Amino acid sequence: MDTFYISHGSPTLSIDESLPARHFLKSWKEKVMGQRPTSILVISAHWETHEPTVNVVPQNDTIYDFYGFPKSMYKLKYPAPGATELAKRVKELLMASNFKSVKEDKKRGLDHGAWVPLMLMYPEADIPVCQLSVQTNRDGSYHYNMGRALAPLREEGVLIIGSGSATHNLRALNPNSETVVPWAYEFDTWLKEALLDGRYEDINHYEEKAPHAREAHPWPEHFYPLHVAMGAAGENAKAKLIHHSWSLGTLSYASYQFTTTAT
Repeated sequence: MDTFYISHGSPTLSIDESLPARHFLKSWKEKVMGQRPTSILVISAHWETHEPTVNVVPQNDTIYDFYGFPKSMYKLKYPAPGATELAKRVKELLMASNFKSVKEDKKRGLDHGAWVPLMLMYPEADIPVCQLSVQTNRDGSYHYNMGRALAPLREEGVLIIGSGSATHNLRALNPNSETVVPWAYEFDTWLKEALLDGRYEDINHYEEKAPHAREAHPWPEHFYPLHVAMGAAGENAKAKLIHHSWSLGTLSYASYQFTTTAT
C-alpha cells in the first residue's frame, strides 16, 4: 500500500466546486488508487497533542472545527466507523519503536483534516478510520520516525494519509489574488524538487534547508503529516506529485504519493 500526503487547503473544499483539488479527490478511486484499503489512518494537521494519541471509538463523529463558514458545511456528515483495532496496532507499533507514551482518546471523532478529503475520496463512509495526532513541540525528524514505526501497516492493507497543506500561512491569504506570491511559489517548488529527488533528510530539516520556510509554515502542524507519510513509505520510497493547484495566492494544494521500492 502506498502512502500519501494530501493538501486539504480550506474547509470550503467540502462544497466549492470551483476548486481543482475537489475534483482531484473525487476522482481518487478511478485515477489514483483503485485498491480498497482495509482501514484508513489519517495524520491530520488539526489534531495537536503533547504526546502521540489515537482515537479509539466504534463510530466516528464529524467535528466542525472551523468557524464563520457557510451554514451548509455544518450539516455535512461523514459517519465512518471507527478503527479500534487499527488504533491499538498503531499504539503497539509506536511503543515498540521507543515512543514511550501513546495515549488513547475514546471520545474524539474526525476533524475536518480527515473527513473533508475522505468524503470526496470515499463518499460511502464505509471504511473504518482512525486518526493519529501530531506533536508541534517536536520536529520533522520525530514525525518521520513516527512514520517509519508505522511502515508495517502498509503490508496490512492500511491506507496511511498525511493531511495538511504544502503551504499554510493564514495571515497571507488573499481572496483577490490571481497570481501566486513569490515566497509561496519558491517554497512549493523547493518542496517538489526535494521530494522528487528523494532528499528526505532536507525535508526533515526544512526550517534550515527550505527558502521562506517560516513564511510558508509559521507553525508546523500542516507540514508534519508529510513527514509521517514519508517515513511510513521508507527511505528508498519514490515520491510522485499527483495533484497541484493554488488558491488565495499562497495556498498550495500540492499532493504526493510515496511508493516503496526494493532496496
